[in-house]
Amino acid sequence: MAHKFRLTVEGAVRKVSACVLLLIGIPNLIIAEDIGWPREMTQNGARMVCYQPQIDKWTDYRTLDARMAISVTPAGGEPTAGVVSIEARTDADKETRTVAISNIKLTDTRFPSADAASAASLDGLVRTFFKPDETMTISLDRLMAEVEEGKVSGPAVQVDNNPPKIFVSRGPTVLLLVDDKEVRAPIEETQLEFVVNANWTVLFDKDGKKYYLLNGKQWLTAAKLEGPWTVAAQLPKEMDKLPADQNWAEVKKAIPPQSPATAAPTVLFSSVPAEVIEFNGAPIFAKIPGTQLTYATNTKSAVFVQTNEQKYYYLVSGRWFRSASLDGPWTYASGDLPADFAKIPPNGPGSNVLASVPGTQEAQDAVLLAQIPTTAIVNIPEAEAQVRVHYDGEPQFKPIETTPLSYATNTQDKVIKVGDIYYLCFQAVWFMSTTPNGPWKVASSVPKEIYTIPPSSPVYNVTYVTQTQTSPTTVECDHTAGYLGMFLVGTAVGLTIAYGTGYYYPPYYYYPPYGYPIYRPYPITYGVGAFYSPNSGAYGVARGAYGPYGGVTGAAWYNPSTGRYGRSVSAYGPYGSATAARSYNPYTGVYGATRQASNAYGSWGSSVAVRGDQWARTAHRSNSQGTAAGFRTSEGARGAGYSGANGNSGFVAQGKNDNMYAGKNGDVYRKDSSGSWQKYENGGWTDPPPKPAPHAQSAEQRQGTQAHQRPAQGAASRPGASQQPTISSGTIQQLDRDAQARQTGTQRTRQYQQSGRTNRQQGGGRGGSSGGAARRRN
Repeated sequence: MAHKFRLTVEGAVRKVSACVLLLIGIPNLIIAEDIGWPREMTQNGARMVCYQPQIDKWTDYRTLDARMAISVTPAGGEPTAGVVSIEARTDADKETRTVAISNIKLTDTRFPSADAASAASLDGLVRTFFKPDETMTISLDRLMAEVEEGKVSGPAVQVDNNPPKIFVSRGPTVLLLVDDKEVRAPIEETQLEFVVNANWTVLFDKDGKKYYLLNGKQWLTAAKLEGPWTVAAQLPKEMDKLPADQNWAEVKKAIPPQSPATAAPTVLFSSVPAEVIEFNGAPIFAKIPGTQLTYATNTKSAVFVQTNEQKYYYLVSGRWFRSASLDGPWTYASGDLPADFAKIPPNGPGSNVLASVPGTQEAQDAVLLAQIPTTAIVNIPEAEAQVRVHYDGEPQFKPIETTPLSYATNTQDKVIKVGDIYYLCFQAVWFMSTTPNGPWKVASSVPKEIYTIPPSSPVYNVTYVTQTQTSPTTVECDHTAGYLGMFLVGTAVGLTIAYGTGYYYPPYYYYPPYGYPIYRPYPITYGVGAFYSPNSGAYGVARGAYGPYGGVTGAAWYNPSTGRYGRSVSAYGPYGSATAARSYNPYTGVYGATRQASNAYGSWGSSVAVRGDQWARTAHRSNSQGTAAGFRTSEGARGAGYSGANGNSGFVAQGKNDNMYAGKNGDVYRKDSSGSWQKYENGGWTDPPPKPAPHAQSAEQRQGTQAHQRPAQGAASRPGASQQPTISSGTIQQLDRDAQARQTGTQRTRQYQQSGRTNRQQGGGRGGSSGGAARRRN
């Protein structure tokens, strides 16, 4: 990167926060929320009530085909129920868990109880409510719940599922990872060097020929990186000469060394990606009710035992591994996990692993989220003015196996040669040039050959970025979770999400005639502290490993513009602390890229890349006709839909039960207070079917009863009631699924919104629900 990285953890967080504020526009941005359903609008004395959309198709999670039950009341007239079918664009904001529905086109309106002339009149009235710039905001959880179980699919990636090196410890442990061979860089005006490619702060004293590892406020020392490591009672005098800058601010706070309150931790060393299972003493296991599984209670790792087989199972980076002993050997197990894993109670102990259990509802939710795109509208002149590529010496390229393409090896930027043209994917935006050094122009399209790059290539993640020119000055860029390092992995039971491709890409080294050695790492799958967050649908990633305090992210960058290294170190806790969520993402090279898995544009600011889903947060558009908006303020004001220039009100939450449904056949249904289904016919609602007799009925009798329902005695005497209501058993089953999905989506939405408000009141970030939205079961 061309930036000068001299960051403490506080500085890194401040930089990330500033980037986020630039991205979203203003510090006190009003956060879009789903205001609830049904929603109503009035104009010129007429009134329309819309009930929650029901998905027919969600193509590429970008184009929505849906049905909505509505009630329309002409000025001075009576309400009539009907169904509208819409086609619209969706833009999801996974950070706020909202979706903006825009470019709404009414493809059909149906009023089953109206004659042809009345239906035509009502159709014309309904279309006046849906303006060309109409935008609705809906909870992502509601739409996810509407996607039928078993209909979530996607392209599985041919990843490498060989197990990493797995250590097991029964006490405080530091996992010291040095990427391939050791690279040391000098510290100015001292006889000290620091290990550039280590995940912890490791200094080398050239005079004393010893290494020093910083563990919190404690220093450990060893003659070799492999150890043994012991507590350092004294430090080299050269430590006092460390530069007084932010690069070393945290290190200087630990000088002189403090008397350790506890014994030195065990230091485990690896030069290849590795993981450690750290127990607090001897392993302790507890039973999971309803299964033959037990889970380890005295470790932060996900370790289970299938008691009837006496096999251990370990989950890391979204992959399961199996062994007859904790000491290994371990083999890949996600493809044939015991059935008991899917029986883990969703809210019970061990349930946080369900998103990685193939075939579970939680796994399908994670797969769905991973495929929902994030969009940016990029200002072409601004982007072209800022993008730069730095090579270590002359550009060098290496072939990409199984393709006619090649990629640049001596830069951290993703430069790919296609024929005689060079393509650069920088912060999820594609550029092109006739030379490897630029000048770079925003690409109006991307060659199809790029999307044939295999997962075994270190630049594979760029295949998850697409781009289309939308005007002479803007392009629309989309990326999905694969760009950030989350990939779909297939099993016989179903897809899951895993972090990293599993392939090890050796780092690049360059030793110039003078100055610092240059080390450029590629993404690794293990030893990065990856964890899945069901709230954001993402793996939080930190280039770090484990230790007594949960972990440490350590990173160093070579800065070509200054010829020096910058570095940063920060501690983080397990399972997704704020620091880890804001860490450096090796797939994108951007700080903050893993923040809710949606921000790959963080350091550009709003002048270059405005996220397309930014207006999903406020659902706000303006033109000469008025303003479309959907919002909820901290003061309680709320609204969603269209606010016209003529002063008519926009969609607002009605506050009544969202209990009307659009049938696929064009009819309208509702649930009564007893939970029975009624059909809208002849201007009124049919009575529910009669309750079955107390004596047992056969399946054929029950089906016949449902297929030929008749109104209860006296129903025909009520105005508008149907004489012979008919609701088929298939329709009832579909309606039951729709109702369950709506209930689940409502529950998840309320949980998320309540959690988010609580976090904001406490000064924290936006919260999340306790898990992914459930979908209806067939």
